[in-house]
Amino acid sequence: METKSPIPVGHFADIGNDLKIHYHECGSDSSGDTVIFLHGAGGGASGYSNFKGNFPAFGEAGFRAIVPDMLGFGLSSKPDVPQYDLDFFIAGIKGLVDKLKLGRVTLLGNSLGGAVALGYALAYPEDVSRLILMAPGGVEDLDTYLAMPGIVNMFDIYKSGQTGIDAMRAVMRMQLFDPALLTEDILNERAPIAATQTAAARSVMKVPNMTERLHELRCPVLGFWGMNDQFNPVSGNAKLMDNCPDVRSILVNRCGHWVQVEHQNMFNRMCLDFLKNG
Repeated sequence: METKSPIPVGHFADIGNDLKIHYHECGSDSSGDTVIFLHGAGGGASGYSNFKGNFPAFGEAGFRAIVPDMLGFGLSSKPDVPQYDLDFFIAGIKGLVDKLKLGRVTLLGNSLGGAVALGYALAYPEDVSRLILMAPGGVEDLDTYLAMPGIVNMFDIYKSGQTGIDAMRAVMRMQLFDPALLTEDILNERAPIAATQTAAARSVMKVPNMTERLHELRCPVLGFWGMNDQFNPVSGNAKLMDNCPDVRSILVNRCGHWVQVEHQNMFNRMCLDFLKNG
């Protein structure tokens, strides 16, 4: 008997090498711009769980919204390789962009997804029209991230062997400033998917510090950072402001690592203004 998926099943794109990317989609490209939403890491992460409160608003505003599960996450292929690195994730998104013939896109990324967005824009500058980054990875050395309280807690729980809803709650309780926003729906979506992930998805991922290359970015950047982020230090915001040629950034108080969830309406409004008015 087939197990029911904990998240809605969208579409699957065959990107070659026996790999498939699962994604949700809404809206159209009548605006001339497609927005790709890139989720963060962590047990049970998926595009839907990260952005279900956001991407429909983009579709309603006239944008085509594509919400993939990155390789190794959600319902996408999960290659059992020793370690996931930035090139691995970039190749997966490039495969999706090529398969869907998307052309130039806006990349919107949180945490690991922000690092993938940055890496993609540096690798394919002609293909990225804008970046929207929420506490992106890839702007600090690895040791800085590994010392953050939320990440220390996450790996302690992974090492303990805890699984299921209680383990997911213990990891994610530090992700949000207001723990009331950590709903049972989120936990029930993520815990079953976490059980399907490979060891690489629960290990340290090889993401370089790209700060010294930020000056190469050719597109406008909109950044968000929660002042109470326990996973990615808010000092990273200064890296964006000091090095990106065309950037504006919004610091949000009473906000942890998930600004798009914790301040959903503000986030959607500011992003859409950026996309429409530059």
